[in-house]
Formats: sequence, structure tokens, C-alpha cells
Amino acid sequence: MKFVRAMYADDSFYGELCGQTVKRLAHSPYSGIVYDGREYPLALVRLLAPAEPTKIVAIGKNYRAHADEMGEGQPPEPLLFLKPSTCVIGFGDDVVYPDISHRLDYEGELGVVIGKLCRNVKSGESASVIFGYTCLNDVTARDIQKSDMQWTRGKGFDTFCPIGPHIETELDAMNVSIETRLNGEVRQRSTTSLMTHGIDALICYITQVMTLLPGDIIATGTPEGIGSMQRGDVVEVEIGGIGVLRNRIV
Repeated sequence: MKFVRAMYADDSFYGELCGQTVKRLAHSPYSGIVYDGREYPLALVRLLAPAEPTKIVAIGKNYRAHADEMGEGQPPEPLLFLKPSTCVIGFGDDVVYPDISHRLDYEGELGVVIGKLCRNVKSGESASVIFGYTCLNDVTARDIQKSDMQWTRGKGFDTFCPIGPHIETELDAMNVSIETRLNGEVRQRSTTSLMTHGIDALICYITQVMTLLPGDIIATGTPEGIGSMQRGDVVEVEIGGIGVLRNRIV
């Protein structure tokens, strides 16, 4: 099933995407799928970011080839950092290039959307807390990231976490393709099977530290091929079985 957040006539709502129709839900899907009876043609609604996370828990250097291209080595345990909820934008929204940065990078990633409150999840039990998956771009002001002792500023600007276009609940995320294109040119191409730390291990590790809430997102790391973007560029993140997330840099 595919779930979206959408806007129709200045009214935002969650819905199920069924082909070219959006079936409106009575409330968020995390507490159960309840339809309110209204339906809209997809062409008449504006898609919003499909989740409203309280936080994005991101993983650094979770693909060996990316760790190698960064030249900083691969940490033995998952390297966690947070992106604020104010980073989140949706399909078609603009990524704003900060005036104080001189290098803005794309990082295409698989996003895991949490479906229920969870803490101290046991190994092998993470599937019970996952609602679904989405495409994600961990936009990074690379020069600022490298100049600071930690990554919050370089990763935390408004608009630095595009997600979408929807949440896919029926996906075997262990081996799906990830491709990032800049102005139509492929820059990243890999598969989730090459993650150093898999999704189950990440959820167990993260929930030892913090409680995850419905709608929270785990950004599972980016493969090799990161690079810079300029104002006017269009970046696309495509994940097999989900779709394409597209945003312009302004």
C-alpha cells in the first residue's frame, strides 16, 4: 500500500494512493487505516512530505564504498546524527542553498518510517515497528560539515531533508536499488544489500538510546557517488519498489 500526505483546497490530510486516486483517511495511518469516504484525483491534489517526524535519525558512513570515498574510515558501530523536523520537505518542493555555504551535496538514501512508539527493540523484532519506506535526500552543506566538530549545522538547515513521494508499506527493503540523478545524469547507483548495518540492527541500536515515535524516520545512509549541486539543478532519488523523489535547488 502507498500512503501520502496531500493538500486539497487548503486542507491537508493523509490518504492512500490507489493508482491515480487518493482515498482520504480520517486520521494518520499509524493508528489504523480508517477512510473518511472522500476521494480525489491525484492530479487535483498537491503532495506533501508523506510523514511528519519528530526527528530524523540518520546514519553516517553505512556503505563501505562511501566511507572509502570520504577517506575517513568506517566506524565499527552505527554512526548516529539527528536532522531536525524542520528539514523536511516533500516531492517537488525546493531545496534552499544557504548563502553561508559554498558546497551543497546530495545523498540519496532509503528512509524507514516508524509506525509505533518503540524503545529497546530486540533483534529480529524490528519489522513490528516499521510502517513503511520512502525515498530520502540527506542534503548536506559539506563545507560546513567538515569545518565543525559535529554535523548538526551542516545537516540541519531548513529544507535539507526531502522525503517522498509516498510511503510504501509493501517492500522487501533488504535488497532494493538506490539511484540518484543530477539533472538526469546518474551519480549514485547501489543497493541496500550493501549496507554495513542492516535495518533491523539500526533500529535495535537506535532504540537503546532514544524512543522512536510514529512518523519518525531513519535515514539509513548513502552509497558512494556523492557530489555537489548548484542553484537551478534538479536532483532525483529513485528507489526500486517505491518511486522517484524530485526536488530543485534554489
